[in-house]
Amino acid sequence: MDEGADDSRIPEVPAAGAGVLRRLQKVCADATVALSATGVGVSVMSVGDGHRMAVASDPATERIEELQFTLGEGPCIDAFAARRPVLIPDLDETVMRRWPVYGPAVHDKGIRAVFAFPLQVGAVRLGALDVLRTQSGRLSRDQIGWAVTFADRAVTTLLDGKDDGDLDDAIEHHAHLYQAQGMVMVQLGVSLAEAMARLRAYAYAEDRPLSEVATDVVTRRLRFDPSQS
Repeated sequence: MDEGADDSRIPEVPAAGAGVLRRLQKVCADATVALSATGVGVSVMSVGDGHRMAVASDPATERIEELQFTLGEGPCIDAFAARRPVLIPDLDETVMRRWPVYGPAVHDKGIRAVFAFPLQVGAVRLGALDVLRTQSGRLSRDQIGWAVTFADRAVTTLLDGKDDGDLDDAIEHHAHLYQAQGMVMVQLGVSLAEAMARLRAYAYAEDRPLSEVATDVVTRRLRFDPSQS
């Protein structure tokens, strides 16, 4: 395993909860190298309250992780619910029937194999670690062992972040951002991707943090008007 994974691959994160997010991104970046993966993501979930957050080795993988929350299906959701790994070495027609929206969506992005490992300690479930590859093929026994090790590292990072309060800040930030994204999508009648682009463009033009703009949208201090598009 390359302990010196290139930090330049790790995307910038917001100030809120930056500590735990950056540590999780480092876990994902190291796992990508060790597992010869295209990307690795961590999806943080909780039972009942709907709090969800995705962190990944790179922006493209993070978007794929978040796609599962948008669509309500995918390997991390199944691994979280079943409390066991979901190993898909080939995104074939059977998988497309299992995930009729997620499957074709990630296939179109070039992903050909996905592997999800639950993040849990005792009876407590925290989420899942996803390994993505652009080539079909199984993980070797050693690679599965490494994946479980990285999942354990993610669990430790999440628990440490919870103790420090970083995780709560990070989840709150992401929850506001996703909620604002959905509200802008409805207000403008555009796709989720376009809604996020509009949010980022507004924050850039106003020289304001994206988190502040998202909070304004959620609290209805800011509304995007389609007539001004």
